[in-house]
Amino acid sequence: MMARPEIRALLIDISGTLMLGSAPTQRAVQALATLRRHGFPFRFCSNTSKESTSVLQKRMVEAGFDMQLGGDSQELWTSLKAVQRHIQRRGLKRPYFLLSDTAKDECISAGAGLYDPSVRYDAVIIGLAPELMDYSHLNTAFRILVGEEDSQKGMGCEDLGRIPLIALHKARYIESSGHGHVLGPGPFVAALESATDREAEVLGKPSRGFFETVIESLESDREGRIAVIGDDVETDLGGGAIELCLWRILVKTGKYRAGDESREGVVEPDEVFDSFAEFVESLGLECGSV
Repeated sequence: MMARPEIRALLIDISGTLMLGSAPTQRAVQALATLRRHGFPFRFCSNTSKESTSVLQKRMVEAGFDMQLGGDSQELWTSLKAVQRHIQRRGLKRPYFLLSDTAKDECISAGAGLYDPSVRYDAVIIGLAPELMDYSHLNTAFRILVGEEDSQKGMGCEDLGRIPLIALHKARYIESSGHGHVLGPGPFVAALESATDREAEVLGKPSRGFFETVIESLESDREGRIAVIGDDVETDLGGGAIELCLWRILVKTGKYRAGDESREGVVEPDEVFDSFAEFVESLGLECGSV
């Protein structure tokens, strides 16, 4: 592996890297406190779609993490925030949401001046919502996308072509606390892509646009590379992270399984550590005691 360059800022995955369920990974709270104490620039990056950003933030605080709270905080970036911006930018008035109730409410609140339940569906937005990943809901999404759903009747081909399939992310599986690997939204997104012969727009990690937006929020005069750390070599460290030449760090917590870094078709990470805390220690900063 190449020698590590100077790191000027860090993009930190949450689920599996900082937390397992509602519990922090080993010494992660102390390690994050060390970064903050030394003024080391960082941003949290999450593909959360099973819960709202505010619920995620609350869980992190309850787990002991020192968080910057408030609506103006630029520290926590989620795929739901990306969806909010997308809804506003495209002027979507009535997306069909395959999201949890709290996640859906967050998206609707962002476009409160636009949302109109009386008009035709104009998008399908899908994330991790296990209770909605059944035939009925997926079939409704399919019918909206191909113009067969009741609210779409009478639309011309030109209008139908504009109905986007929007995915918060396409992780094939995720780590469920106490249950190991479970299905992520990726297979369900793939089913809709296959059935409708169109490609989903991915707004969360590892899309280049997501990483670029987070990086733009950083205010740092440091020299060096931006690093990204996570437990998923593809979703956290692939795609845009590679395109933007981020320094890519894989941790062996969460969904990581032995050999993930050298799987066929995977671009190997720049560094591999047992945990987030171990990486922070390698920066030469003193972590607190356990």
